[in-house]
Amino acid sequence: MRLFSSLYARAMQWSRHPHAPRYLVGLSFAESSFFPIPPDVMLAPMSLATPKRAWYFAGLTTLASVVGGMLGYLIGLFAFDLIEPWLLDWNYWEDYLDTKAWFSRWGFWAVFIAGFSPIPYKIFTITAGVISMAFAPFVVASAIGRGARFFLVAALMVWGGERMERALHCYVDRLGWLLVIAFLLLIIFLK
Repeated sequence: MRLFSSLYARAMQWSRHPHAPRYLVGLSFAESSFFPIPPDVMLAPMSLATPKRAWYFAGLTTLASVVGGMLGYLIGLFAFDLIEPWLLDWNYWEDYLDTKAWFSRWGFWAVFIAGFSPIPYKIFTITAGVISMAFAPFVVASAIGRGARFFLVAALMVWGGERMERALHCYVDRLGWLLVIAFLLLIIFLK
């Protein structure tokens, strides 16, 4: 079934839209504090579609993500009681508790690693606010971690160029189904 190739083609079309940078900023901001979809899903195709602007897109993504992280910090600092039920309902409670333990041990480095890795960054931004982590180190760690991640994504897309775009188009269905299977196996394993 060729489900993912049509979605990939549509993502590449959207990435060339004149308003794509605005959407990228909105997604990057939202993902750092409350939205579940990472900005890489827009950054990668936008960098592939317009390699000359890849660094600009990576910078926009980093800036919007750090500002969104600041909102997550403020949510944790002032409104944790409002989001606590959400963390429980969406099965983020264990992640939140693990994150608190990370913070007590690693602080700055926990934010840096979360910013760079696929770990849900929003959990770390909110937790940083809950535990009242020093704000300046939080922002610096976020900027370095998120910047490293997004500039790496942009660099890989620029480096791969049209060759990578063609390869992704050829194999996107296989990759998509492999990810679905891996995700389902992870869910089964975690349950």
